[in-house]
Amino acid sequence: MAPNDAMLRIRQWVEQERLVVKEQKDPRAEMHLLIRYPQGPQGHMFAVVIPKGRDLVAVSSMTRVDEGQQKEMANHMKEDKETWLEWIHDVRLQLIRTSVDWGIHMGHEGDQKVGPLQAFNVSLPVWFDGLSKNEFMHTLRKLWLAKLGIIHEIKFTHGPGVGKPGPVDDWVKAKQEGKNTPSSANNGPDQSTHHEVEFDEKMSFGSGFDPSEWA
Repeated sequence: MAPNDAMLRIRQWVEQERLVVKEQKDPRAEMHLLIRYPQGPQGHMFAVVIPKGRDLVAVSSMTRVDEGQQKEMANHMKEDKETWLEWIHDVRLQLIRTSVDWGIHMGHEGDQKVGPLQAFNVSLPVWFDGLSKNEFMHTLRKLWLAKLGIIHEIKFTHGPGVGKPGPVDDWVKAKQEGKNTPSSANNGPDQSTHHEVEFDEKMSFGSGFDPSEWA
């Protein structure tokens, strides 16, 4: 399958499923779409990218943790460090069990990334030889459920938040070093129910996510 064939099929599939799609300009990609999945107020934004020179579709999504929840995490870290370390360990294990690729961003104290949890991303590649509507739609669904699992865990343990995205130290550091970072526009479609979620609608591949790393 050629990139043009994959692009045509993906556009047909999202149209058939009546998903909201935004085209993005990206010099590193043959195609870069932002797709809201699933339909309705619970939908999340996913970047769907065909990197230049690759025979795959990379699907990813970034989530930012609410400022109020980050403060609750900071309090828990001080009050009971051992329980906090167990909780963040369980979050990592939960992400591993989802069988998706993932990354987390922890708060900094100097060179130490001690917390709180500030953001996380999930992603999966689909190679052209296995690309079908069934595989593509189930990839979106799998990533969405992986996100929901962490979102609900954060909300259950650290409260509903204040409806304002918290800081992400890694992005500040990357910006200072002149690297591309996700935007901070608060465009999440489900802010009324999950205040801790912020969806980045302008990211190219998310913080630490580069198409050249897919093998």
